[in-house]
Amino acid sequence: MTSETSEPAGQPRGALATRTLAMPADANPSGDIFGGWVLSQMDIAGGITAGTFAAGRVATVAVDAMTFHRPVYVGDVLCTYADIIRRGRTSLAIHIEAWAQRGRQGDRVKVTQGVFTFVAIDDQGKPRPLPEVTVSGTDHLTNNEEPAV
Repeated sequence: MTSETSEPAGQPRGALATRTLAMPADANPSGDIFGGWVLSQMDIAGGITAGTFAAGRVATVAVDAMTFHRPVYVGDVLCTYADIIRRGRTSLAIHIEAWAQRGRQGDRVKVTQGVFTFVAIDDQGKPRPLPEVTVSGTDHLTNNEEPAV
């Protein structure tokens, strides 16, 4: 693995879904943010994206292919990016990347990525079909297309 300083910055995949500041309460005694906290931020980002696309309530049903590349530190701004990669009758698979902006304004590095699957549900918690037409503003997230800039 290359060091953070020699690795090219790269660009996030997908649309910005959330930004949040990593706080001391989210860290272990060594000052690294808990992986579970990062995972929960990614789940929130996926839920926002899926809920918008599904035009309603969604539930997380699977998390696959999680890879933790680098630690997140107290004071980093965690930015999550979401890209819908697969659409079923009732479910969506979303590739989510988490990038840390070091020290709130420093270099941006990819820290985590994974694929989250959400299912659209009704008021009784039962799966429901996704809308036939995508919700305005999320068209650019489908079929692995590049996000609108």
